[in-house]
Amino acid sequence: MERQLYLSSSPHLSARETTDRVMRAVIYALLPACAVSVYFFGLPALWVLVLCTAGCVGFEALAQKLMRRPVTVGDGSAALTGILLALNLPPASSWWLALLGSAVAIVIGKQVYGGLGYNPFNPALVARVVLLVSFPVQMTSWTAPAPLGSGLDSVTSATPLGDWKTAVMLTGKMPETLQQGLGNYFVGNMAGCLGEVSALALLLGAAYLFWKKILTWHIPLSFVGSVVLLSGVFWLVDPAKYPSPLFHLVTGGLVLGAFYMATDMVSSPVTTRGMVVFGVGCGVITVLIRLFGGYPEGVSFAILLMNAATPLIDRYTRPKKFGYVAEKA
Repeated sequence: MERQLYLSSSPHLSARETTDRVMRAVIYALLPACAVSVYFFGLPALWVLVLCTAGCVGFEALAQKLMRRPVTVGDGSAALTGILLALNLPPASSWWLALLGSAVAIVIGKQVYGGLGYNPFNPALVARVVLLVSFPVQMTSWTAPAPLGSGLDSVTSATPLGDWKTAVMLTGKMPETLQQGLGNYFVGNMAGCLGEVSALALLLGAAYLFWKKILTWHIPLSFVGSVVLLSGVFWLVDPAKYPSPLFHLVTGGLVLGAFYMATDMVSSPVTTRGMVVFGVGCGVITVLIRLFGGYPEGVSFAILLMNAATPLIDRYTRPKKFGYVAEKA
């Protein structure tokens, strides 16, 4: 019998990684940050995590049924969106805020565009910004850490970035005490969103993703590096007014944004040069909003603005075809 030759369309190479494998790996990477947030803020933080995760899974199944699409909640993308949304909410968020954010993230941020793989913006960040603009009081009501077993009651408190912003507006100077608490900020002992409170836990999860080769250095390094360089320039010019680059790194949502949100495979560039441009853009916009904007935090806005620029970045950074010869004028 003659040997048969079969021809098929590309791609001809495949990898073991599938959508559900990648989603599960990112969920596993976020578990340390979730555990730290529950430790510092107790059962209210756990309730927010459960509500957002269940809400996103439920709204995805409902939306796909109403739109007569296959129900794909088993791929883990909806659960991951729920966890990321929860990490972008205050620890004591109301149940209706968590569920409303879940609906916005899944329906408006994802399904109206066609579902996973078609959304131009990060769904969790879409929900965060919509909630922040619509309910600014609820989205900026922070509580001080009250570790499990400590017997302490939760009390309202400002975030380090908020304290710095308020002090600069009132006095023109940064309180010296803010720069002295960097160690506490790094491990998570500060007020803020669930995903802002422990750069250490988030970096441990990011190391796991690098080990699994799910993350590449291009976006995180260019994002963080541009924040360090630009904020360092302002700090050197006026250290009494502007915080140090290390302060920017360990407070706010920079680590969460750089390693888990900006690296979303759907809404970020596909070329390596484009990823670097994307990361630098995110970092520059973040610093400008933090230093001169009306909000103390700019990570969410920066990533969404660069998400909008992703098609343009991909267009101008795509590699030349093999054998390409430029036409002479």
